[in-house]
Amino acid sequence: MSDVATAPPEALFNTVYLTIGTIAWLVAALKFRAWRRDPSPGLLVVALTIAAPATAFLVAAPVLYRMIDRVAHRGNLATLFVYLGITGFSAAAVVLARMWTPPKERSGVRVWEVAGAQTWRQVRRRLAAFAVLVPVMIVLFLAGGAGGPETPLTFDTTFATRPGIALFLVLYQGLFGFALIDISRVCRGHAARLPAGPLRRGIRLIALGGLVACGYVLCKLVAIGAAFAEVTGTEWLSTAVGPVFAALGAVLITAGFGGPAVAAWTRRRRDYQALRPLWDLAYRADERLALEEPASAWTERLAFQDLEWRTARRGLEIRDGQLTLRPWVDPAVVAAATEVADRAGLDDDERVALTVAAALRGAAAALRAGIPPRPREDQVPLPGLDTEPAQERTHLVRVARCLYAPLTGEALAVVEGAR
Repeated sequence: MSDVATAPPEALFNTVYLTIGTIAWLVAALKFRAWRRDPSPGLLVVALTIAAPATAFLVAAPVLYRMIDRVAHRGNLATLFVYLGITGFSAAAVVLARMWTPPKERSGVRVWEVAGAQTWRQVRRRLAAFAVLVPVMIVLFLAGGAGGPETPLTFDTTFATRPGIALFLVLYQGLFGFALIDISRVCRGHAARLPAGPLRRGIRLIALGGLVACGYVLCKLVAIGAAFAEVTGTEWLSTAVGPVFAALGAVLITAGFGGPAVAAWTRRRRDYQALRPLWDLAYRADERLALEEPASAWTERLAFQDLEWRTARRGLEIRDGQLTLRPWVDPAVVAAATEVADRAGLDDDERVALTVAAALRGAAAALRAGIPPRPREDQVPLPGLDTEPAQERTHLVRVARCLYAPLTGEALAVVEGAR
């Protein structure tokens, strides 16, 4: 059975490899952008860990593979670039898995921190193996006589009969397999120490992707060994089954890297939009508190950049508006909201949010009605002002969602009916 007969059409590989490579490079570009904003070794390794295999997937697409060979005037040279890209991923990912520290174990605020001297020793030992073997791989490839007819999809089984190329392929697959197993083991340990959430799911996806990609290594080693022994009939493992494991593993690993970032972005955008009703109330109390006029509904929906800064600024302006409204807070509204919250069986956080929401709505109405402010000694301190900075945004989002909730309206109705 020939390689040509068993290999899927090149158009399929062009589509799959170009798609995966392009998506992975988009994720890598975001990581490089984050590194430029906040330079740190960890973020740089993250970007390189994604960029290296993304480049390899792009180069592996037959259309680009042949173009590189034509420009270099050497057949199959693109294979060396593909395998070096994957080897670069292996080295960077092994380092990254050890540089990453779970949030509760960090001594500072950075996402990526080296744990200590022991971590560096582990990193140096592993990088030493790559530093020694990668130059050997390059020499074996260039001296192995693989510059014959281009075989972008069947290189391994076509040239594995040559000892130098066979050894090159075994070294490459060995480094790749070692890295995948090491990464999966370390990431599983990280995930076991994390609470449930997007971060743990992302780390688990990386571990799973590494194990799935090991199927590529096994298929390739079997096919290479069979070709070296001049046994036919196993080429399909290299040309069809192996790439499926590689593609699926790459998708899982890319999702593992991108998933937590997407979840964080989604949460920031959701918080930014959720705070709008509370910000509108603060803005109406004193327009001088805001840096700019309220954005239109469409502008709000299309807010995709600088969400962390926008949300932080919105929270500060809400806090300023809350202090502005404090002289108009009615103690009766606070008492009624507390009673309604107790009757509804709300927990402490929801009770505080309901109380603040009702008090601010009542204060805003009193300000608009021209009611004189209360003297300082008669002003009511609202709960939640002493919230820890890390929890303040969550508190304000909770208040914003309670602002026009039925229970808030019920508390205001009680006070209004008693007058």
